This record gives sequence, structure tokens and C-alpha cells, in this order.
Amino acid sequence: MPSGYLPIFIFLVIAIAFPVVTIIIAKLIRPSSPFQSKLEAYECGIKAASDSRGRYTVRFYIIAILFVIFDVETIFLFPWAVRYRALGWFGVAEVGVFLLILIVGYIWAWKKGALEWV
Repeated sequence: MPSGYLPIFIFLVIAIAFPVVTIIIAKLIRPSSPFQSKLEAYECGIKAASDSRGRYTVRFYIIAILFVIFDVETIFLFPWAVRYRALGWFGVAEVGVFLLILIVGYIWAWKKGALEWV
């Protein structure tokens, strides 16, 4: 084996061995079975009223995705607001097109009924 690859091989062995050894040590020193009360869902110090793995409607996920999309819009508008004077009218037109695309998407989602909760 060429001597140039020896440090890479040693580093690879250490990189693989460290997590494996750590997991094995953690498995040996942890308690064998946790208390049943520690496995229950925590609801403000009272007994759980129902199963914590309840189902959510698809509408919740749609609203969450729409929130993320329009939240990312704010991330893109902030640098524009910081550099507003340097960009001039080109920057205004660019943000106008950006907002127009977002407004068209918002209207489309509204027409599809994605914003209806009931």
C-alpha cells in the first residue's frame, strides 16, 4: 500500500470505530428497561387523555406548506430592502415581478380552496 494513503486509512478506521464503540458503550451502561411512566406521553404533569400519535387532516399540512412558502418570500424580500437604494428602478421592477408571481400563486391556492379550514 502506498504510504500516502496510510493516514487516510487510519482516519477512516477511527471515523468508523468511534461511533460504533460509543454506541456499544452506551448500550452496556444504560438501564435494561425504562420505567413505564417514562414511556408515556407528557401532558403538563397530568395523565394523558388519549394517544399522543393522533392524526392530522391534510389541510393542516397544506396550510403549513403555504406558510413556509410565504415565509421564504420574506427571506427573499429582506436583502432587497437592505439594498433598495443601490438597485434603483431595476430592483423595484424585479421585486414587482417576484411579488406578482407570489400573488398569482396565492390566488391560485385560494381558488383551489387550500385556505378553507372547514
